[in-house]
Amino acid sequence: MWLDSGKSMKLKDIALKLGVSDGTVRKWKSVEKWESDPKKRTRGGQKGNKNAKGNKGGKGGPPGNQKAVTHGMFRKFEPQDPEYLELIDIVQQMDPIDMIWENIKRGFGKIIWAQRIFFVKDKEDMTKELKREKPGEYGDEFEWEIQFAWDKYASFIKAEATVMREIRGAIKQFLLIADEDDKRRLELQQIQARVDKTRLEIEKLKNGDGDTEDDLIEDWVKAVESGE
Repeated sequence: MWLDSGKSMKLKDIALKLGVSDGTVRKWKSVEKWESDPKKRTRGGQKGNKNAKGNKGGKGGPPGNQKAVTHGMFRKFEPQDPEYLELIDIVQQMDPIDMIWENIKRGFGKIIWAQRIFFVKDKEDMTKELKREKPGEYGDEFEWEIQFAWDKYASFIKAEATVMREIRGAIKQFLLIADEDDKRRLELQQIQARVDKTRLEIEKLKNGDGDTEDDLIEDWVKAVESGE
């Protein structure tokens, strides 16, 4: 169909005509190398080839043979748990662009969840947890784990910086392969707008030396990433 159109037919039109997703057609184009010129090749092995020597013919392979399974070589060493294999089959049927989009949503979900876990009320906020209790001759001995506000906030900033790097990479990949009319592009713009709004609100929190809280956070993240 694509070749018949002189390689001018849009992939989304092909997808619409075949009743499949745009990502599926993109995957076909990539895997089957549509851009390369097809060359005729004679069937069978080359002259002198002995690969079939001793083969008695017949349909299929021996019982339990998984050569027809995609990446069957690896399937042999995978856990044979039915639920695990079902998940693997589902993943193999997903379009790459859908996988990337799921990673983007999951990444933002991690950040939101982390905000709940590492919530800091104010600079006096402190978490005290009993780590170990040891009975003794003159009374019980207790060991406590204490996290001050700056400990929890620093842990959150470090975790957020790691997740944001993953999200930025996933967004870059998504925008490279997504169609211009993909509605998820608009969702990304809305997410970015919310992020920009938050940054503008942070800009209002000026301190004595003129730096904003956002600047201080960025400096701290850079220091963590560089190991300082």
